[in-house]
Amino acid sequence: MNEAMTAAAMHKQYSDGVTAFRQHIANPAMRQMFNAGADEFFRQCALGVWQADGGNVTAQHVEWYNAIYCRGNPVPSALYWELGTAVAEYSGFRAPAFFQKMRDYDRAYHQHTARRFVDLVTLMLLLFAAVDGAVSDREAGFVNACADALSALCDADGLPDDKPRTDAQDFVTRRGEAPKEAAAPADTAGDQPQEEAPPQESLEDLLAELDGLCGLEQVKKDVKSLINLVKVRRLREKEGLPAPPMSLHLVFMGNPGTGKTTVARLLARIYHAIGVLSKGQLVEVDRSGLVAGFVGQTAIKTNEVIQKALGGVLFIDEAYALTSHDNPNDFGQEAVETLLKGMEDHRADLIVIVAGYTGLMGDFIHSNPGLESRFNKYFYFEDYDGDQLFSIFRSMCEKNGYALSIEAEEYAKGYFKGLYEDRDENFGNARDVRNMFERAVARQADRVAALADPTKEQLMELTPQDLREEEADPSSPAAPPAPGPDGASDPAPSERRE
Repeated sequence: MNEAMTAAAMHKQYSDGVTAFRQHIANPAMRQMFNAGADEFFRQCALGVWQADGGNVTAQHVEWYNAIYCRGNPVPSALYWELGTAVAEYSGFRAPAFFQKMRDYDRAYHQHTARRFVDLVTLMLLLFAAVDGAVSDREAGFVNACADALSALCDADGLPDDKPRTDAQDFVTRRGEAPKEAAAPADTAGDQPQEEAPPQESLEDLLAELDGLCGLEQVKKDVKSLINLVKVRRLREKEGLPAPPMSLHLVFMGNPGTGKTTVARLLARIYHAIGVLSKGQLVEVDRSGLVAGFVGQTAIKTNEVIQKALGGVLFIDEAYALTSHDNPNDFGQEAVETLLKGMEDHRADLIVIVAGYTGLMGDFIHSNPGLESRFNKYFYFEDYDGDQLFSIFRSMCEKNGYALSIEAEEYAKGYFKGLYEDRDENFGNARDVRNMFERAVARQADRVAALADPTKEQLMELTPQDLREEEADPSSPAAPPAPGPDGASDPAPSERRE
């Protein structure tokens, strides 16, 4: 039998795939429906795949099932007998409720969201089929049947199919051959081994890179103050003066898309440049990368991550998820205890940064005296305002060889001003900017492709037409909010931006 991937690796592929698809859903209300229903839908699909393969549930099936979730959603905690019963009683494939909304939206706005979702379903179900390191004929048959059912609904609604569908039979593992790997829907480079030692960089270049980040003025000051503290401490040691103990472990607090990972990566390189860390790599994990589903496995899993991070920075995103579970049998606390021991054992060559929402991170730090004593430096990442969002957008355009027309620049300024002023708990900061940029590039490509012989300037230019969502009948389903002439918007309650 071929070696199966770990549950943690499966979770990353699943989360990356679902996240990549979600970022291409243009309508906020539909995106929220997808967020709420995707994990449960895919867990039901996993039951069907495993039933099709004979229904023989193993401990690894349980681990994989409990790893089918995305950040911010509840983490399942199925037991062996519960999963075995659910697989045996699986009643058949059903399209998710949000799929109807996707088709309605695609009809109204001539998009391909529903067809892309069929591709996502095929890839995710093939991923679940590989729990034992192989894809069987029966599993591939089930995957194709699910995709056929969804495609038939698209056909009935008259939605065009702009590219060939993936055939799950192409991934069946024949005797004596390794299983083919389905094309990942998102970059999975995080599963590859970390670089052992990045090339030496100058502190001046790294600080210039830090200064070049948009906004984050207080964070920049805090980073420079931290560097000064380290430099002066070393000078005191050199002169034989007392050097009080100091902790370089950090807490990053703020909303998604505010640059926490970017700053953490820069800090790892800065610490390497000034000799605090021997390698300077960043290893990023969340709860799923530290916590296992069985007694004794969490400590092993957490220690493996610590070993990978030695010489660099261990960045734990949404760290509050380690202690936010009320279940007394949850293993998150075991991960925290193992992490604290690792920080003590390797305090000379390991820095840990924990990150997450401001309020939740306070609860996390205060949940354990060991955390309070080791994490005493806090960096707060504020939301980007409208001007900063526009600066990020313009930078993305320039880096990718696009230029905004004067009218498009004015439209974008108004749009991002409204996006910031109307923000809610789903505001994505720079992530929302990237989503808009990608949609604008796609619309520009559709427009320019219709030109007979476009010039270089036309290939580069983004116009207001490229930035605006397509106009449609306001009474049609899932209509997106349209900014007014001044860039402000007046979305309906169900159409709040994410």
